[in-house]
Amino acid sequence: MLARALRAIGHAVPSVGLAALRFWGQTGERSGAWMAAADPVHLEARLNHVFLHALRGDELSRSDLRALFKSLQEMLGDSERFALARLGPLAYLRADGPMATAAVSPSVVDGLPLDEFMPAGDSAHDLLVSELQMALHDHAINQARALRGKRSVNSIWLWGGGTAPDPERRKIPPLLADDPLFRGYWLSCSGVMQTWKGNFEGVSDFAPDGFVAVAPQELDFAPTDAITDCLESLRVVMKRGDLAKLTLLFRDGLRIEIEKKDLLRFWRKVSPLLVEQNAHA
Repeated sequence: MLARALRAIGHAVPSVGLAALRFWGQTGERSGAWMAAADPVHLEARLNHVFLHALRGDELSRSDLRALFKSLQEMLGDSERFALARLGPLAYLRADGPMATAAVSPSVVDGLPLDEFMPAGDSAHDLLVSELQMALHDHAINQARALRGKRSVNSIWLWGGGTAPDPERRKIPPLLADDPLFRGYWLSCSGVMQTWKGNFEGVSDFAPDGFVAVAPQELDFAPTDAITDCLESLRVVMKRGDLAKLTLLFRDGLRIEIEKKDLLRFWRKVSPLLVEQNAHA
């Protein structure tokens, strides 16, 4: 989503250091260390491929995550090579030097074969992931999860490796979001930010020349009224004349562009694509 949003506003997409940006956005502090995001996932072996499943929402509790990374650090952590640490709902790998990691988060790979997303030709990455998978096999947390009917955490997805860029003042629209990756990028640009408020009242005072807003991913699992309320709030803002153009990016790849004059086209039919999606919601 960060890459798509940055392209929409004409910014270059960073190719490395996404985990360091996420850490920066989460803590408000820029770290000079090399790090990668370390996200717990469930791998499912099928006939010809291994499929990755992201653990979303409340599928992995903070207490399980805390206990999991505490034990992984005790079993595998090495101050000379790397350290694993949990920070709130997220976790990171800090290493003494760079290694190849996946370029995208588990949410991008979710439900897909992981082969094409894996970094190639880095024995350090492959060895570390193998060690993590062995440590997770029959882990007490996974035994408890199995009794509760939950999927096991049988691997750690390492992605976005690199260091944070030096802060540089760049022209960028204000941001309305709590997403740490977005906030980290905006901090690297010295951009203006506010937290997500759930509606767009007063947005013209905060961002008279336009803005970027990122709805929490939890809304994907919320009642449809929550998303409808957000879209209705945007419609009111456009009808009032505060926005001349609106670009909506959805996590399933859908992109919608609306201009103020489109509000007058009452004769236009609803897109069959949207009707089809709504029918299966």
